[in-house]
Amino acid sequence: MEIQAKNLIYQLTDAHQRVCTLIDHLSDEQLMGPRLPTTNPLRWEIGHTAYFYEYWILRHHYGEAPLISNIDELFDSIHIPHDARWDLNLPSMKDTIAYIKSVKQRVIEHLSSGEDDPKRDYLTQYAIFHEDMHCEAFTYTRQTLSYPAPNITHHVDNLYDEVSIEEDIYMPSGSFDLGADNQNNCFVFDNEKWSHSEQIKPFKISRYAVCNKQFLSFIEAGGYQSSEYWSEEGWQWKLNQNLDFPVYWRNNNSRWEVRWFDQWYALKNYAAVVNISWYEAQAYCTWANRRLPTELEWEVAAAGKFDECSKTYIKRDFPWGEQIPDNTLVNMDGITLGTIDVRALPQGESAQGCRQMLGNVWEWTDSTFRPYPGFVPDMYEDYSQPLFGKTKVLRGGCWATRSRLIRNTWRNYYGPGRNDVFAGLRTCAQ
Repeated sequence: MEIQAKNLIYQLTDAHQRVCTLIDHLSDEQLMGPRLPTTNPLRWEIGHTAYFYEYWILRHHYGEAPLISNIDELFDSIHIPHDARWDLNLPSMKDTIAYIKSVKQRVIEHLSSGEDDPKRDYLTQYAIFHEDMHCEAFTYTRQTLSYPAPNITHHVDNLYDEVSIEEDIYMPSGSFDLGADNQNNCFVFDNEKWSHSEQIKPFKISRYAVCNKQFLSFIEAGGYQSSEYWSEEGWQWKLNQNLDFPVYWRNNNSRWEVRWFDQWYALKNYAAVVNISWYEAQAYCTWANRRLPTELEWEVAAAGKFDECSKTYIKRDFPWGEQIPDNTLVNMDGITLGTIDVRALPQGESAQGCRQMLGNVWEWTDSTFRPYPGFVPDMYEDYSQPLFGKTKVLRGGCWATRSRLIRNTWRNYYGPGRNDVFAGLRTCAQ
C-alpha cells in the first residue's frame, strides 16, 4: 500500500476516534440539543460528516449506490435548511454509528486496494479535513450548551518567558506572496488559491495575542458601557446580546471567573482571551488605540522572513519553518483543553518574532472574506463562495483545531457577531 494511502487511513481512523470522544457520555437529549442559530444537533452533524465521505468518495468517485436509500434527505447540508435539522426523522444513535462505520470501512477498503488514485486521495483528504472542522464545531457546541468537557487526554503547559506582554514587532515594507503556492502539490482549499504578489507597507504587530488581563482592563475602564469605542453596528449587537463582558465571564463578588464547559474557574490573567466576537475585538482595539491586522498583515507576520537585500519576504509553511506542528510548537489538537499563556511556546515563533501565530485562539482580522484573484470554486462549490462579502477572516487556528489541518495560508471565516467560536485577537499599532 502506498504511503499516502496509509497516512489517509491513519487520519481517517484518528478523526473517527475524535468524533467518538466528543459525543461520549452525552444523552439522547443532549445529542439533539436546543434549536440555536449557531449550532447543529450533534446527532445530525456526526451523520453529516460520514455522508460527506459517502457522497464524494463512494458515490461521486466510485459510482456506488447510497448505503441508505433516503440518505440525501437526512444529511445533505446544502439542501436541508439549518432550522429543519431538528425536525428530521433521523436514524437512532445506534443506527447512525453503524452507518458511519459502514461508510468508513468502504473508504478504507478502497484506500487499501494498492491502486494509485490521486483523485480518490484528494477527495479523502478533503473529507477528513471536513470532519476535523466539524470536530472543532462539536467542541464549541459542548461549550455553548454547557456540556461537560470532552474526555480528551490533555496536559497544561504553563511555561513562558518572564517578559512584558506589551511588545510590538516591526514589519518593514516589501513584497510578499499572499495565499497558497500552486507548486508544492499540497492539499489546499479553494479560498487559498493562488498566491499573488502584494506590497507590504511597514507596520507594527503585537508579539503576543491579547490575554485576559489586557481585556479585563478594557472591561473595567467601562468599555462595554461606552458606545464611543464601538461601531454603530457593533454597539447594537452588544445591546441585543445584553453583554457587559464576554459571554462566558462573570464577576463573582469581585472575583472574575469564566465558564469552561460546565464548570466555573478563576480567570487566568495571561491565558489568551477567547470567545470574543469581531465587534468586541474591534471595540477593544479602539479603546487601546490599536487596530486589527488585515489578513495580509497577519499572513506576512506569520509566514514571512524578511530579506534585506531584495526587500522581499521569503515565505514559510509554518511560522517556525517547515517542521510539522507538534506540542512544543503549538497549542492545538485539544492537548490543553483550553487557551494557555500567550507567552508560552517560544519555539513556535515566526521568523520576525511573533509568538503563537498558529494555535491557542483563532485571531480576528480586519478583512472581509473575499476571493483571491482568479478564484475558481472547488468541487464542493458551497465551501467558500456563499460567505464572500458576508463574513470576517480569522487566521491561525485554536487549541481545538487539528494541527494537520492548519498552515499559514489557511483562512477561516465567521460573521462578526459570532462569539461562540474559539476566537481572540492580536493587535497592530495605529
